[in-house]
Parts: sequence; structure tokens; C-alpha cells
Amino acid sequence: MTRTLHVSLGERAYDVVIGPGILARAGAEILPFLKRRRVAIVTDETVWAAHGDTLQAAMSAEGISTDIIRLPPGEETKSFASLEEVSDRLLALELDRGDLILAFGGGVIGDLAGFAAAIYKRGADFVQIPTTLLAQVDSSVGGKTAIDTPRGKNLIGAFHQPKRVLADTDLLSSLPDREVRAGFAEVIKYGLLGDRDFFDWLEVHTQAVLSRDPEALARAVARSVEMKAEIVVEDEKEAGRRALLNLGHTFGHALEVECGFGETLRHGEAVALGCAMAFRFSAHLGLCSGQDAHRVEAAIAGAGLPTRLADLDHPGFSTPALVRQMGQDKKAEGGRLTFILARAIGDAMVVRDVNPETLTQFLKTEGAT
Repeated sequence: MTRTLHVSLGERAYDVVIGPGILARAGAEILPFLKRRRVAIVTDETVWAAHGDTLQAAMSAEGISTDIIRLPPGEETKSFASLEEVSDRLLALELDRGDLILAFGGGVIGDLAGFAAAIYKRGADFVQIPTTLLAQVDSSVGGKTAIDTPRGKNLIGAFHQPKRVLADTDLLSSLPDREVRAGFAEVIKYGLLGDRDFFDWLEVHTQAVLSRDPEALARAVARSVEMKAEIVVEDEKEAGRRALLNLGHTFGHALEVECGFGETLRHGEAVALGCAMAFRFSAHLGLCSGQDAHRVEAAIAGAGLPTRLADLDHPGFSTPALVRQMGQDKKAEGGRLTFILARAIGDAMVVRDVNPETLTQFLKTEGAT
């Protein structure tokens, strides 16, 4: 069963199409947005090897010619060097601003290709075809595009909404289990930040989602996208409520930087650990109960995700380095530390001007030095 959710952003509005078998009809789905039957596809080598033939056939069925830009998989690809490569390849193809760019991959490709589209000749249209659970429930929706730098994650980017998002849940069946668990971290985040009933459901159905039961997976994806769309419509450029979507990310992004954006810590794993830390920090500050923090930690651990610094294969984390990274977070204002914390499960809030000494004390209780 296919479900279509609408992101109501006026002239930038678009649909998110969710369900099985969507990739095979992707050509028909994007045809209304083409001024001429030509697209550039930005993808990674792993995704293209697994699903490129299906997408190519879908384009050919509608008489759409394709130019493929293949990149190495992995977070390291979300860089200035890759942005330069993609931009140069697009220019070499002599694409018009009216031509369409397809982002075909996980969150790395979606962020990178979306940012390239945002700056190509001052803005080209693009469509997201997310191939991971994390990308389908989170990064493909909302128009955030960016690259990483050695100084921090997603610090160079732009808001650039896609014309459509095609989330084919069949693509998730071929994902490694670790990728599915990483995506589940973003799913559980939605329950934690604003829907306790969804969190309750996820506690019961964690293994069904992780084993890719079609019904459970469809509900998890649809509810996550529904919540994100609602928040994005209210606050497109993160001036207020949209910041709640960063629950777990201030801790998580700092840990990713310190781990070097490699295989040690995937983004979803960092978000999972960050959410557990955010609830423990909330309890540390007296904002939420220790019981809720324990319940969140148990739910995340039950999905096979890290909840403690000691869970990571890393020699150790420096408290000053982590605090410095958190000071570079995009939510920080005027040098003040800003966190998304919680009053309870399903009730997140923005907390500004967090005391660095209090944060330092907490990180040391977490095992940082």
C-alpha cells in the first residue's frame, strides 16, 4: 500500500510518497517536474550496484535520458572535495537550471546532492530517492542540505526543498542490519520528542521494525515523516520548534567529529547515544525523572544501539574537546550552549545558555576525561 504525505510549504510544497515498489515507477513520478526528458543522478557505488538497473529501467520507460555521478559510500563523502566534484560534473554535463537532479542514496548522498542542487547556477530542482531507513524517515524530508568539515558536522549547507521524495520501503530489505538499527535511532527520536504513544508502540514493535516486517516498517516510516512534515511546515528554517528535531544531535554530532566520521560511529548510532545522553542530562538537571531516562536507555539498548560512551570502540573522549565541539553546534547563539532536552518522554524542549561547568561535570560522570 502506498501512502502520500504532503509537506505544505506554499510554492515550495511537495509530496512524500511512501510504500513498496516505488522505484520501478520513479520515471513516471518525476515526469511532471521535467522540462526536458533528462536527469542527472547522484548516487554512491554501493547503491547503484544494488538498485541502479531498476532506476535506469524506470527512467528508460518514460524516455528519460540519464547521466550518472557515482561516489564512494560513507560519511567521508560528505565533504568539500565531493561537493566540488559533483558541481564540476554537473557543469560539464551542461545542465540547465530547469533540469532535474536525483539524489539516489542514503543521508550522505541526499545531503550532498541537495546542497549541490541548491548552489548549482543559484538553485536547481532535485528529487530525493532515499535508500536507507534513516534517510527515509528523516534526512530526505525538510530541505536541510549540507556537508561536513573537520570543524564540525553539517556546518556548511543550505535550506533547499526537494520537488518530491520517493521512499520505496522495498529498498530497505537489502540493507545491512547495522544500517537498519542506525535508522531506527531517528525513528525512536520522534517518539521521544513529541509522541509518547508512538514511543510506546515502538517499545513493543522494535524487533518487528528491525526485522523489516512490512506493516511495522510502513507505520514507523509514515509516522516519522508525518511528524517531521508537521514540524517543518510550522518552522521551515529552524527558528523555533524545528530545533526539537535535533534531540540527541548536539551530543551525537560532537561524538561523530571526535570519532572522525568513520565506521566507528555511524550517524544514527550517534543520535541514539545522544538521545540517551540527552535524557540522562535532563535528569541530571532535574528536568525529567530518572525513571524516564532509564526507560529511554533500555529502549535504545534493546534495539542494539549504543547508550554509553563505553559502548564505542574508542580510546576515550576529552571533556574539553566535546564541550568545544558542542559550542560549534548550529543551535548555539552568542557563544551560549544550546541543547534539546526533555521534561518527559514525548515532551522535548529547547534549553539555552547551558552552563559549561554543569555540562563538564555531567560528561565526566558519563566517562569522558
